[in-house]
Amino acid sequence: MINKNMKTRRQEVKKTRHYWSARAIVLYSCILVFSSSFIFTSCVDNDENVPENYYASTKLTAAEFMEERPEQFSEFLNILKRTPYYSMLSTYGTYSSAGLLKYTVFAPTNEGIARYLKRMGYSSTDQIPGESCDTIARTHIIKKGAFFTTDISEGALPELNMDDAYIVLSSDSDVTNNNKLIYYINKNARVVERDDSVTNGVVHVIDNTITSSSMLIADKISEDSILTIFSEALQLTGLADSLTKYIDETYQCGDDSVYTGTMERCTSGGAAYTRTFWVGKRFFKYTAFVEPDSVYHKNGIYNMDDLKAYAKRIYDQTYPEDAGLYDDNPKDRRNPLNRFVSYHLLNRIGQYNSWVPSGRIRELCLDTKLIDPEEYYETMCPGTIMRFAGPPDGLFINRRGVQSRPERGVFIRGVKVLSPSESGSTDQNALNGVYHYLDDILAYTPEVRDVVLNRRIRIDATVLSPDFMNCNGRGRYGEDILTGFKNDYITDWKCSKETFVGVHSDVEYWWSYQANAVCISGVFDVTFKLPPVPKGNYEIRLGYTPGDERGVVQVYLENEPCGIPIDLRVYGQDPNIGWVADTEDEEENIANDKAMHNRGYMKSTDVWHPGGGDDSMRALSPLRRILATEYLDPAKTYHLRFRQVLDDPDRYWSFDYIELCPKSVYGSPEGEDTH
Repeated sequence: MINKNMKTRRQEVKKTRHYWSARAIVLYSCILVFSSSFIFTSCVDNDENVPENYYASTKLTAAEFMEERPEQFSEFLNILKRTPYYSMLSTYGTYSSAGLLKYTVFAPTNEGIARYLKRMGYSSTDQIPGESCDTIARTHIIKKGAFFTTDISEGALPELNMDDAYIVLSSDSDVTNNNKLIYYINKNARVVERDDSVTNGVVHVIDNTITSSSMLIADKISEDSILTIFSEALQLTGLADSLTKYIDETYQCGDDSVYTGTMERCTSGGAAYTRTFWVGKRFFKYTAFVEPDSVYHKNGIYNMDDLKAYAKRIYDQTYPEDAGLYDDNPKDRRNPLNRFVSYHLLNRIGQYNSWVPSGRIRELCLDTKLIDPEEYYETMCPGTIMRFAGPPDGLFINRRGVQSRPERGVFIRGVKVLSPSESGSTDQNALNGVYHYLDDILAYTPEVRDVVLNRRIRIDATVLSPDFMNCNGRGRYGEDILTGFKNDYITDWKCSKETFVGVHSDVEYWWSYQANAVCISGVFDVTFKLPPVPKGNYEIRLGYTPGDERGVVQVYLENEPCGIPIDLRVYGQDPNIGWVADTEDEEENIANDKAMHNRGYMKSTDVWHPGGGDDSMRALSPLRRILATEYLDPAKTYHLRFRQVLDDPDRYWSFDYIELCPKSVYGSPEGEDTH
């Protein structure tokens, strides 16, 4: 049934040459059981692999479910009834501009509440202050979706709880019970009953209250007893002071992440079914990738002098022009220790499962025989980026190779990021970020610069501003919605007043890389910063999907026009583009690709299959446009500007990705691959 529907929809897409209508999408999304970052969300409870203790009710709300089991939940109910949230959980699937309200509730048992009372020194729930009751309730409720744990793996749920914090799940084996998996919430609360489906969402029963840290990330790292060397370096370089922001007090929004109803821009077909909501709070958040002391010890590093010497050996090679000039000032950004520490830091939050495509989208859409899930991020070390790859054996930074196979004759393992389950019992989430343990030393070495990053660097549009991640725009899954960003509050972007910018949620049937896009509409004029890349000549390319409702854009690099305007309404079969379907004759395909490249265009990647279909994006309508060939220097900053030429506020641009492809790849005698 599902496969047949998917095949039918792929045929419809080929006929219309744009995204499926949102009316079909709404129906389709309620047929599938879908996952985000390995977390399953469901419109209907039809999973064949539900856990043994699965409970389903089409009559009881979450509140009524708990009321019927006072022996388990009377204490948590006492807390909820002192807040507005008991009434909220009592609503029977009320409709709002956001659609049908669904909640995920993590319900502590009476024993779990007793543990909280003992920790806090209260004799009963009546002694808990009203504000604390509100905090407890918000911490245990996700308001925007019902998230199940069917086939769960590692990482965070795609939505924050009502206290603006992540819910992170990890697992372990119960050696006393045939190694049955045990699930934990934020490392400290065990899931004792899961996936109890109720009419307005889902309830998971836990044996402890969920705690959220009120510490900033540098303080959280300093509290971790196995991170003493890195923590000392963080303080010595002054970089701890760069990790102190949390909320932008200048930002205002009417309601907390209010939905604004339907959005008739940035979609196709049944546009009225795409919903947009504005970010309610603007956060500044950070991620640190940190070596435990034991990793340093394996490399002969036992104190700060050892780490300084190690950093100097590495960064004097990477930046020979600075060797010996800044060694005495660890707060100088050119100091080796400063560069070492800052390369471990990013000005955005990313949970373990946030860095590369994961979950159902990865399993369905990405051809992992051809490429590992990957993404590139700018670090807080000036002029540097890092590559993330997600082969089957984990998450790695600065890896070269596909599933441990050499890539063009070279394999570099990279540094492994430990998963929540591999990281022990310490909760690594801070108020303004998260840190992850590494299994080896991370550094921006000449090998990383000249070998690992000597490749076509494809950067998804949704990572081009840290705000897209810090405010939870990137990574939403399954719903056809947009997260709207106010023009003056997008880091690394400058937008005209007539511009709308929204990050579209991940929907597997979208004809776009990573199943998402940054949707830009109105008579727009936007400029954004390019991430730095190792110095050299590059082709700068735009990945996009043409469509009848798109616009015409003039592109500028550092305010210099990049050729004539691009008509986003024109499909590849136009003779000025020259798209020709691949044949079984490889030489003919190569000749067609060269002819297309000479016209300034390329087919899209063959690694991504929208909706899990037989056809890759290379065989469909998405295109790559070569914007410029330019010598790029990581010591300089470059900007791309896109200006809508048509005076029509209903036109839009579905911004998929940017490619920065070095001459060693596009000019290689072997030719550039089709991936």
